[in-house]
Amino acid sequence: MTGFSFRLRPARRLFQPLLPALLAATCLATILPACAQPASTDTTVVDAREAARKRDRNRLAAARATLEAANHPLLPWVAYWDLAGRLPEATVDEVEAFYGRWAGTYVEDRLRNDWLRELGRRRDWANLARDYPRFRMNDDREVTCWWLFTEHLAGRDVAEQARGLWFAQRDLDDGCNLLATALVDAKKFAPEDVYRKARLALEQQRPGAAKAAVGLLGNAAAKDVADAVDNPAKHLARLTGIGHQAQELRLLSVMRLAQSDAPAAAARLEDRSARLNDSHAAWGWGYVARQSAFQLSAEAAPQMLRALALVKGDAHPGWSDETLAWGVRALLRSAAPAQRWPAVARLIGWMSPAELRDPAWAYWKARATLGNARPGAEGEAQRAEARSQLEALAGATNFYAKLATEDLGRPPALPPAPPPLTEAEQTAASAHPGLQRALLLVALGLRDEARREWNFSLRGMDDRALMAAARLACDRQDWQLCINTAERTRTEVDLRLRYPMPFADDISAAARAQGLEPALVFGLIRQETRFMPQLKSSVGASGLMQVMPTTASWVAKRIGMPWTNPALISDPATNLKLGTAYLKLVLDDLGGSQAMAAAAYNAGPGRPRRWREGPVLETAIWAENIPFNETRDYVKKVLSNASVYAALLDPRQPPALRPRLGAGIGPRDGSAPAPNTELP
Repeated sequence: MTGFSFRLRPARRLFQPLLPALLAATCLATILPACAQPASTDTTVVDAREAARKRDRNRLAAARATLEAANHPLLPWVAYWDLAGRLPEATVDEVEAFYGRWAGTYVEDRLRNDWLRELGRRRDWANLARDYPRFRMNDDREVTCWWLFTEHLAGRDVAEQARGLWFAQRDLDDGCNLLATALVDAKKFAPEDVYRKARLALEQQRPGAAKAAVGLLGNAAAKDVADAVDNPAKHLARLTGIGHQAQELRLLSVMRLAQSDAPAAAARLEDRSARLNDSHAAWGWGYVARQSAFQLSAEAAPQMLRALALVKGDAHPGWSDETLAWGVRALLRSAAPAQRWPAVARLIGWMSPAELRDPAWAYWKARATLGNARPGAEGEAQRAEARSQLEALAGATNFYAKLATEDLGRPPALPPAPPPLTEAEQTAASAHPGLQRALLLVALGLRDEARREWNFSLRGMDDRALMAAARLACDRQDWQLCINTAERTRTEVDLRLRYPMPFADDISAAARAQGLEPALVFGLIRQETRFMPQLKSSVGASGLMQVMPTTASWVAKRIGMPWTNPALISDPATNLKLGTAYLKLVLDDLGGSQAMAAAAYNAGPGRPRRWREGPVLETAIWAENIPFNETRDYVKKVLSNASVYAALLDPRQPPALRPRLGAGIGPRDGSAPAPNTELP
């Protein structure tokens, strides 16, 4: 085998509970003072976590006392579990003492988040306003709403920032509701803001939040919106008013009806029985188009074009990013090119800066610019602009960056390797207290806490420090932390860290035994488990390739493998044999399409069979129209991963993506074998 790989000892031995050895290995590379303490106290940390979960304060206090005496490196976490469980009766002085003792650590800021929530519940605005500026993570919307409320009480204008937070709120929470109530009462939020919030809440399938929003306008409005949302068809039939409130309620009824019956909602808009003005009808058609697009209906594109025809000029119609995205997908799927590309450019132009960070929209914007170019010399400026847009995207390792590179006619290539890490850079990572605490937490099986400690420690690191942290994780064979950390670098890309190859010989052998390309299997495993065989999904999938128990039993019978010990599903060699056999079966069933096979592996084979019905599509357009967010992302990443692994395994092979996409995806050919409906 060529290319970079990690050679591991057999996984059965690797993942046996060797806690003392793991902890000793951790301490060899750390400057934490507690490394000389006996490993027996490490089990006390686990006991403390369990006591915190069960709210057993006496047991937790006893564990904390033991770890205080030993000055254990994970004492900050135990102190956090202890105080977090007592916050309702905690004092400001007690919390400040915690901050001072564990200054700069993850648990200091984690407790601050919890404490700010508690201060909000207490309505202690003075202490909340004093503490909030020290909140470094600053990632809690409700806490931000409470802080903005304190700013509002101080006489500052917070309406614009509050509006964005309120609109983005999915579930009801006390802080943002209190802020919105205050701003409605102060007439800083107009009725138009309230009804827009209700529309957005309905889009998010949160009818309760829609009702709560309109309820801020009074009891009568609350009663009317409840009727519109709970009985949309009846509400539309009997509503006769023509004012703004009547328009809003009709629109909410149309949206609610579209959620269960998009054709019925479209019919209401078509025959004008909803009696909406142009701006409300535009929103209605846009939302109906979104619902139709999610169902891959051919009606979605004409519905979106109807919506766009009602929008005056280029002023933003107020549609959500999700509606804009599904509008683009619908147009890519079935609109004629002459209508598609101007409309795609218009929709992408309305997306928020946050949504535009998705490389998908940079790519389709470039394609739209190219599609809108006039023939000959007249359109040369547009074609040059399209090339410039593709240039800005090309060169990275994500799905759309690879497509951009190949669209420019460049031979795909891997990014150059950065200079090797220096000894000083690696020592700094090994000595970082937060990273070391995270590795200790991993060794104790407290993976969620480890992930949060690790990610907090990465804040502010430059590319070299991130690569050193990733190298540390790889050396500890925590491929998940390794890959996720390496992917954070911005200009320096170390493919050995982003695309490691543990279990290389076993994966390649299992793939070849099934007639599969090893790179595809590597790409799939990287997305499934980051090469962590001990991981188990919430639905019960296990092992490197995340095989479900029922699938394992079915595949074992199909390939003649004895299946008397289902626990073997987590054994890497067994899991690889089962997973590659299943992948080969779905790949063959779907005509060799890697995109559809990846979708089948993630969402089951029945779904891509349905998703392929309709027009023959460019594979990138087919993938972008996958209705499930997780599966859409999964397919793009598996294929992108596979193209990189192909080049790493054989440097003579370019990391090309388009050959993996094939000529396109459409209905099953009539001459093809019948679908294998027994596939689980």
